Amino acid sequence: MLSEHIIEQAAIDHLEAEINGKPGLPLSIRHPEMTLEDGYAIQKSWVNKKIAQGQKVVGYKIGYTSRAMQKALNIEEPDFGVLLDSMVYNDGAQIDVSKFCDPRIEVELAFVLKDRLEGEKVTIFDVLNATDYVVPALEIIDARTHRKDPESGYTRKVFDTVADNAGNAAIIIGGRPIKPLEMDLRWCGGILNINGVVEETGLAAAVLNHPANGICWVAKRFAPHGVSLEPGQIILSGSFTAPVAVKAGDTVNADYGPLGTISCHFI
Repeated sequence: MLSEHIIEQAAIDHLEAEINGKPGLPLSIRHPEMTLEDGYAIQKSWVNKKIAQGQKVVGYKIGYTSRAMQKALNIEEPDFGVLLDSMVYNDGAQIDVSKFCDPRIEVELAFVLKDRLEGEKVTIFDVLNATDYVVPALEIIDARTHRKDPESGYTRKVFDTVADNAGNAAIIIGGRPIKPLEMDLRWCGGILNINGVVEETGLAAAVLNHPANGICWVAKRFAPHGVSLEPGQIILSGSFTAPVAVKAGDTVNADYGPLGTISCHFI
């Protein structure tokens, strides 16, 4: 376990990188003994500093839910990050790209809860029953530490990503909300267009065979710590497309078919 001093300094470094728009060195270069729990400890310290600044937790994101991504990173489970109120944008938003270090965009579904979810025995049926509605969402992921260090070529580890709030930076919500049993969510598809060019397509079944399984996982992950998912929270269930880099001048449109579209423009 990394020392409290190292964890605290790493959280400060992430905050400064975010403010300056310049990613830093992955912590695992300097501390190869770093563990997954170290990553979550840094993330927690980072979130606490945001809360101290007046921001509020509005939910969670789940990442690395596709088997392809887990194999690529040699990991066996997803990860999670925290959603804050400052991260939420509406459909059609103009988004300042200078707020990010290395922004990329992904296609997801967001579950908005009406009931509490907690415990180690949460099932997919519990998630569906506790969900008020499901709505299309885009996630902007960022890197406050280099994904690949430009000097050494070192690729950051999953511990570094977790410390970096699982890469989360912002979400855009839009399209048509539906009740969780209104359709088979596995077959919800998305077409991601950047400047009129189709860059990615996918089905929500890529998320652990059903996007609600991502919410099951995070509820079980929180259970030993006495943390529950609360009514009104937004839970991003995981991307079912590969991330696509975005830059100033890009117009993004995600088409979810019967669930409508989301658009945003980066300035």
